[in-house]
Amino acid sequence: MSVRDKPCTQDARLHEVFGVPVTDLYEQAAGPDASAAITRALELRSFLALAEEQVTRIRDRVHEAMAPERDMDELSADDLRMDTQWLEAALAARDGYRAALDDLLRTMPPLHQQARPARFAQQTVTTTLPPASAAPAPARAGAARSRRR
Repeated sequence: MSVRDKPCTQDARLHEVFGVPVTDLYEQAAGPDASAAITRALELRSFLALAEEQVTRIRDRVHEAMAPERDMDELSADDLRMDTQWLEAALAARDGYRAALDDLLRTMPPLHQQARPARFAQQTVTTTLPPASAAPAPARAGAARSRRR
């Protein structure tokens, strides 16, 4: 599954801020007029979605290990310690990505004030060079330099 399709806890907020669903934001980000704010917000959203998926996987693994119907002889303190470390890392990543996305969305200018990248029309530049016979030959240029001294 693509990260674009993974749910994220901030999808509703992104929809609220940008005025379109996240799937449409990914379409806009792929276009030539994509704003830096949309691109950065979607990068952070992608990282956040992955971190949230990791938190969910670890939580589900711990719940499965601790299920009441599970044989207590299968319980492993070492496995639970490792899951605790993984969960701490995943939660720290999730919290960091969420904070960075919050900061970005809070400091962004309102939609109607966001600058779009300038589009330049292709221009043809014509230059006129002097004819080759008018350019000083290398020997003449050297002689002219020595006469100036």
